[in-house]
Amino acid sequence: MLKDLYSKYYYDMNYNCAETLIRAANDYYDLGLHDRDMIAFGGFGAGIQTGNTCGAILSAVSVLSMKYVEKKAHESKDIKPVTTELIRKFNSKYGSVLCKDIKPQSFKPDVRCKATIETACDILEQVIEEYNETIGNR
Repeated sequence: MLKDLYSKYYYDMNYNCAETLIRAANDYYDLGLHDRDMIAFGGFGAGIQTGNTCGAILSAVSVLSMKYVEKKAHESKDIKPVTTELIRKFNSKYGSVLCKDIKPQSFKPDVRCKATIETACDILEQVIEEYNETIGNR
C-alpha cells in the first residue's frame, strides 16, 4: 500500500506533506522522478505555503498527471475524471481541499499532518484502482 511508504520521508527525512506524498508515490508507482524533479514539490507544502490547496492533494494530482497524461493534459481523456474524483473524495472527507480547513481537523503536534497524508495516500490509491478498473472494462 502507498501509505506504507510515506513515514520514512515524513518522519525520518523530514519532508513536508507534498514532498512526502510525491516521493512515496514515486517509489510505489515507479514514476521515474529523480531527486531534482521532486524538489519542485517543496513549495506545495502547507497549502502552497499559504493555507491554500493542501500540498498532499497537489502532489496526488501530480501523480495522476504522471500516470494519465502522455504529453498535454488537455489532450488526455483520463486526467479530468481522475482528478475530479480525487477532489470529490477529499471534499467528502474534509469538506474542503484547503489546508487551512483540513489542518484543524487532522493536525496533531506530535504527528503533524499524518492523518492527512494517510488519507491522501488512501484516496489516491483508491481513485487509481477504481479508474483503472473502469478503463479496463472499455
